[in-house]
Amino acid sequence: MKHYSFDNVICRKGTNCSKLRALQMLYGRTDLIPLWVADMDFATPPFILDALRARLEHPILGYTCIDEDYWPALIDWQRQLHGWDIQKEWISFVPGVIRGLGFALQVFTKPGDLIITQPPVYHMFKHVIEGNGRVIVDNPLIRMEDGRYDMDFDQLATVAEGAKMLVLCNPHNPSGRCWPKETLQRLADFCAEHNILVVSDEIHADIALYSAKHVPFASVSEAARNNSITFGAPTKTFNCAGVVSSWTVVPNKELRERFFTWLVANEIDCPPMFSPTVAIAAYRHGAEWRKEMLRYIEGNIDFVVDYCQEHIPGIIAQRPEASFLIWLDCRALELSHDELNHLFVDEAHLALNDGEMFGAGGEGFMRLNVGVPRKVLEQALKQLAEAVAKLPSTQS
Repeated sequence: MKHYSFDNVICRKGTNCSKLRALQMLYGRTDLIPLWVADMDFATPPFILDALRARLEHPILGYTCIDEDYWPALIDWQRQLHGWDIQKEWISFVPGVIRGLGFALQVFTKPGDLIITQPPVYHMFKHVIEGNGRVIVDNPLIRMEDGRYDMDFDQLATVAEGAKMLVLCNPHNPSGRCWPKETLQRLADFCAEHNILVVSDEIHADIALYSAKHVPFASVSEAARNNSITFGAPTKTFNCAGVVSSWTVVPNKELRERFFTWLVANEIDCPPMFSPTVAIAAYRHGAEWRKEMLRYIEGNIDFVVDYCQEHIPGIIAQRPEASFLIWLDCRALELSHDELNHLFVDEAHLALNDGEMFGAGGEGFMRLNVGVPRKVLEQALKQLAEAVAKLPSTQS
């Protein structure tokens, strides 16, 4: 059994790293610990880097066909990890999950159509939907007493009239909720009855934590399989987002022919040379690395939860069921949006995603990326605790 280290602090300066390059533009300063962009600061697994190096041993980077093991590797991974049986003809490459959503909007909707989202949810959904001239309809999630979220089907019934698509985040970002099979079945039945196409973003599917289980939407029922488009990728799990290797699965023949015809016509189905290389290495050799990464992430999450309880009682850290992102409940601090951002950025010197960017229900929350070496996380929380301790409300 191999053992991998996740404690090494790796300098990412000079690599055009997004979480560093954009600090000045987005936060107004650069002296911040970047805990916002959803990639990890762990080394990309050696078996992926070795596969890339092996390909680079050949001196010609010319036109290539798709590797024969590209789709079999994905099919085997989905079956073994999630119990989801998919067929080769159901799959196509797409150059990114959010781009895939944009393509689906182009093929299956028209400007002015109503698209349902479930905030607080990944902010790029709003960006791509509105950027393509479609209209967002909110179906806000319900925050339960235990801090987890549930879907509001009563409210959904009041806003579904005329909607053409529902964008599902499964697992949910930013809360890390793994949707139960029963919830997904109910959603599938509702959307099929109302002729609403479900587009499921499942990019965090392989990062289910603790005893949680990811359930692919298209696997829960015939209604789900025949009325859905799924997007995913190995890039979140194996920290290789810079090499786009996303995919889409469309089981329904009629939907698939419409979508894949458009992808082929625009040559969007053709992966760049290194995309299959990365995906095959991840899916064929990544099982043990994934397990060790998950245990490390769980340790980081436990550390944050315990630290907040002991040292920052005004902030509640909810354990996610999936992903390396924690949804911090900062509402007890009773700060405005600007005051909360000032606390994190100018006082604690941390760069997180503020909750309001995720839409309704995100007010008073912050999204924390714990996919970092433990010592980085320890320093960040120490800075946050010191900043919170200086608030007037904590000194009275």
